[in-house]
Amino acid sequence: MSISKEQTAAIGESLKTTYGDEVVVDLAMRYGSPSIGSVLKSMQERGVRELLVVPMYPQYSATTTASIFDEVTDQLKKWRWLPELRFINHYHDNPDYIEALAHSVKSWRAKHGGADKLLMSFHGVPEEYFHKGDPYHCECHKTGRLLAERLGLKEGEWQISFQSRLGPKQWLSPYTDHTLEKFGEEGVKSVQVICPGFSADCLETIEEIGMENRDTFLEAGGERYEYIACLNTQPNHIAMLTSLIQKHLGGWVSHTQDPEETLAHAKKLGATQ
Repeated sequence: MSISKEQTAAIGESLKTTYGDEVVVDLAMRYGSPSIGSVLKSMQERGVRELLVVPMYPQYSATTTASIFDEVTDQLKKWRWLPELRFINHYHDNPDYIEALAHSVKSWRAKHGGADKLLMSFHGVPEEYFHKGDPYHCECHKTGRLLAERLGLKEGEWQISFQSRLGPKQWLSPYTDHTLEKFGEEGVKSVQVICPGFSADCLETIEEIGMENRDTFLEAGGERYEYIACLNTQPNHIAMLTSLIQKHLGGWVSHTQDPEETLAHAKKLGATQ
């Protein structure tokens, strides 16, 4: 939450340099507070008539991005006058996003040195979703491939895995914990882990990846384990998100009418509120 608030403020300040106060930027949580419903209500009260929804998931999945679309549209059903609506589906292969990830890895390695393996760990989903047409698996692999290419990594120096499986179903594999255990058993001495599917660090990255999986690797024989933080509020991450938003705002900004003038016209027509 803390990081998300900082991201929201940074994006808002960045957009203000171009649009002034014409663009309202606010944060909503899919599960938690402030809820999507409460934030949309606040925007409605502020007179927002053009709404761009930016899910902070680089890779599209029905379980994440689409669930936000479902919630937003469920809330908009309550509006008498619907706003114009745009929705960013994904940015998994955006060149600036890949560059931001590469810069993060390079900066870490410049300070701490390299490692035998770079493991790119993404949140898992049940495998059946992939077979039903969810593109998440493919988009994760494309992100990983593009990042490896940008870093100049050779085959065997990097791998993709999936974390946080739940229940008895088969989830996307290979599993992150099993992969790290195998690395240790096979003699891999050092590994660095990055989570490109998370725009902000949370318990799942800090605790599960940064701590629990570290113990798994070290107990299996590994010697050095490092977690590379999410992009969070890194300047090139904020710049990438700002640029992405500006692209999708195209044609919407700088034609709004003064709300006081609009109200005056409405009152002449008999409006009471």
